Amino acid sequence: MVLLRFAPSPTGPLHLGGLRMALYNHLFAKKHGGRWILRIEDTDSSRLVPGSVEGIQKALDWAGLEYDYGPGRDSQYGPYFQTERLELYRSYAKKLLESGHAYRCFCSADKLTSIRERLARAGSNSTYDKSCVHITDEESARKARAGEKFVVRVNDSLPPSRPPAVDLVFGHLKDAHASLSTDPVLLKSDSFPTYHLASVVDDHEMQITHVLRGEEWITSFPLHLDIYAHLGLTPPKFAHIPILLNPDGTKMSKRKGDVQVVDYMRRGWEPDAVLNWLALAGWGVTHEETSPESTSRTHLKDAPDSTAVMSLPELIKSFDISVLTQRSSGLDVSKLEYINKHHLALAWATDEGMDVLAQRAHIHVKEAFPHSQYTTIDNIKSAIRALEGRLTNIQDIPRLAPFLFVEPDLASDEAQKMLAVMPNVQDRSRMLQVLRDVVDTQVNDWRSDIVFSIFQEQLQAAGLPRKAFLKVLRAYLTGMKDGPPLADILTVLGPERTRTRLSQSTM
Repeated sequence: MVLLRFAPSPTGPLHLGGLRMALYNHLFAKKHGGRWILRIEDTDSSRLVPGSVEGIQKALDWAGLEYDYGPGRDSQYGPYFQTERLELYRSYAKKLLESGHAYRCFCSADKLTSIRERLARAGSNSTYDKSCVHITDEESARKARAGEKFVVRVNDSLPPSRPPAVDLVFGHLKDAHASLSTDPVLLKSDSFPTYHLASVVDDHEMQITHVLRGEEWITSFPLHLDIYAHLGLTPPKFAHIPILLNPDGTKMSKRKGDVQVVDYMRRGWEPDAVLNWLALAGWGVTHEETSPESTSRTHLKDAPDSTAVMSLPELIKSFDISVLTQRSSGLDVSKLEYINKHHLALAWATDEGMDVLAQRAHIHVKEAFPHSQYTTIDNIKSAIRALEGRLTNIQDIPRLAPFLFVEPDLASDEAQKMLAVMPNVQDRSRMLQVLRDVVDTQVNDWRSDIVFSIFQEQLQAAGLPRKAFLKVLRAYLTGMKDGPPLADILTVLGPERTRTRLSQSTM
């Protein structure tokens, strides 16, 4: 079975890059009939933030990304917190020590600093002089039993025999051992593992078949393959995903920019739209591939456009890791706005979807207009229908159409400028009387399109200018120059509220 894992560190709220990584694991797993694990990498106690795990789970739940195994779920591959797996890491470190592929290093922090400085002055690229590798096994064991502090290092003097590094996104990779520190640490002096050892052990023990993780780990990829080989284990397949960038081109992190998932939750973005947006960021490369049958024949693998509107099932069906870009991708909020608008349209096209949207919008409408009697679910549904061509975010309803819930402010500069197109008070009075008469005759058969047509016919018969009429009517009904079509506004207001506004309007 295809089995993947999303393994965040609980060092703060989940950010967009983390949600995208979880999404890609979800898409790949479901595309191939597999499953995925939520694993919490919590061994760095200095960076832990209380409540982070619950925040990660809440963000995944909001996005509809249900992990198959993990905290609170099936325990088949658990425990799922690395701090609950410490003995397992130590047992694997012991195997490496016994095979000679690792050794204890007893050098103090001060001595290590001195060694690095000496090597740097000598022009060496090494970061450690491997002095402890020459300690005999007996002496090493004696020092450990005596309580001397040590770390466990990889012994890269004994390189393993293994296939070259191949990545599902970047293809064949050049040997990057030179970029690694000398004999990297696997087990720290507090007996906690480094990422290098813990990730290899956990991925093997949890039977992970594919690892999708951030590009920042690609330099450590050869080391991890070495550890698999030292332990005699078969590694999973790896895909290193290029990172997301902030709008200013800097790397996205939890400490910079507007990148926390919880912010997008609070601002009312549709979860499906956010997933759609994140999935297609960097998923837009069309590759030319050589046919297996002939080196002279090629075919193109198409990728969706970055603003293609896709549901989660559609993303699963279309996901192809081979069309991910090898470059970092920036996030364009204007694309989210476009995608979100279309996901809203998909939602309100069904009765169930409309109910959900109205319930969510009700909280924000009620907060904006706490004393209004028109903030019922039915009125909000009517407002959504009226605004559907303009609505980008469900939380925009109070800003775009306050007049559907409270009386318009005709004293505002905006309203007064609109009324000024008909400066003749007498003409304005005649117009209002005509409009009120039409409302009175149509109150028992209120169809806004018919009412609006009768408005125009009667005003034309009275010799009143059509262009001025439209602005003045919009001013009296809304107090705003922009908004839905007048016929749609009449539908939401109904005859009683319409007549009230026309009756209370000052000349």
